[in-house]
Amino acid sequence: MRNALNKPTAKQFTKFALVGFTSLAVDYLLLIALVELLHVDYLVGTTLAFIASVVVNYFLSMRFVFERRDDLSRKREFTIFALLSAIGLGLNDLFMFVGVAFLSVGYQAMKLISTFMVTWYNYFSRRRFLDGGHA
Repeated sequence: MRNALNKPTAKQFTKFALVGFTSLAVDYLLLIALVELLHVDYLVGTTLAFIASVVVNYFLSMRFVFERRDDLSRKREFTIFALLSAIGLGLNDLFMFVGVAFLSVGYQAMKLISTFMVTWYNYFSRRRFLDGGHA
């Protein structure tokens, strides 16, 4: 078990998870504030909060999790990150809509479920397209 946790991919995923929890805090707290305090529709709030968390996630991920690829400019790097995140947003909104509208799951609980599911897509897509290291 200890050997598995010391592998570079396990260490990278641990950093990814810590950045993810920080981004989730931004995402979740902003969603709750938008819906409960400002009375924004939960899907609009989900989208706005997700976008804010993506910006936080980009800076933290590229600083602490992934190594820059030499063949990508910062502009292209962020563009790829944004495109991958847009797909994640689509998945997130789809899960939220289905969970809340059809399965009658509360939006707060569904946000956590959705985040868990989208995390796997985020890690593997970003690792594939953005990581210049050999983790």
